[in-house]
Amino acid sequence: MIMPKVLIPVLFILFVSIAWFIGTYNRFIKYKNRIEEALSGIDVALKRRFNLIPNLIRSVEGYSEHEAKIFQTRNNYLTSSTDISNRVEDESQISKSLRGLLALAEAYPDLKASTNFIDLQNSLDEIEEDIQKARNRYNGYVVRFNTLVESFPAAFIARKFGFEKQNYFALDLATQRELPEVEFSASRGSMK
Repeated sequence: MIMPKVLIPVLFILFVSIAWFIGTYNRFIKYKNRIEEALSGIDVALKRRFNLIPNLIRSVEGYSEHEAKIFQTRNNYLTSSTDISNRVEDESQISKSLRGLLALAEAYPDLKASTNFIDLQNSLDEIEEDIQKARNRYNGYVVRFNTLVESFPAAFIARKFGFEKQNYFALDLATQRELPEVEFSASRGSMK
């Protein structure tokens, strides 16, 4: 009769351990799939932005040669790798080019007043907002996944099955406005 008394706690510990292992492994898979789905959402928004770029450039034609740089960056992006860090770098270059294009419109009042250009700029603002939402969603899943990868004892499962920390998607948006730099001096209330 001693055997069943010892066997029940051992079986209970074994059952709990197996249940924890399966649950933790499934959480890794869940976050991995959600990261891939969120990255797909970023891709959709970025493709919408790419489709808008030629229309923006056409509306600016004749004002500058700036559009050639954007097309070159866009073509480089379409043939580049899918690595997150490379993608972020490519997208940042496109954002900088678009920022330059939008700054160009500031120098030409008739372009800035064009309803076509205003509509395109509003579409770009909307798309950039979608990109930001998708990026935040992606990064939220990456935080959860990376936390799980580094947590004890889940780190053992991560190492065993090759789950590695993921990179965040940090992208400056083309319509992002820079805040003015404010410095406070020793004297009260003075700003530069």
